[in-house]
Amino acid sequence: MGMSSSEWSRYMHSELGVPMEPDEISAVVVKGLEASYRRRVPLLPHAVEAVRALADRWQLALASSANRPLIDLVLELTGMAGLFRATVSSEEVPRGKPDPDVYIEAARLLDVDPGACVAVEDSTNGLRSAHAARMRVIAVPRPDFPPSAEALQLADAVIESLSELGPTLDGLP
Repeated sequence: MGMSSSEWSRYMHSELGVPMEPDEISAVVVKGLEASYRRRVPLLPHAVEAVRALADRWQLALASSANRPLIDLVLELTGMAGLFRATVSSEEVPRGKPDPDVYIEAARLLDVDPGACVAVEDSTNGLRSAHAARMRVIAVPRPDFPPSAEALQLADAVIESLSELGPTLDGLP
């Protein structure tokens, strides 16, 4: 939940004793996820509609802990690839979430100060990462794996569904 692939694959090798090298662990996991995503992309409800509505008004970036091949595959399979001006994987920055690197890089690629950005997040480490990047943060807690109460306190707004997220960002300070 937030670690970059190099971080979690090293953890699995050294701490959990998985008997493969970290690069091999990452490749096996990515291959399995690609097959799973081709059957069904695990998006939050209303994700595609929310992204399309926001892209009509704002330039968008994606700051993800997923591996680059998975980001590209999900965007292709959902028809959202052309809606993001920039995409960043945590494997492309020095540190994964909860560090702010992935969000800071996304803002840099948009040529926007991070403090002028709004991040939409569903995870504890994602909320921490966006907040550490000095972005305004909207939390959309996943019912199956909600963020910690402490992380939710970092959010500027909490919504129950992406259907509540409109292009005007009403109610956001």
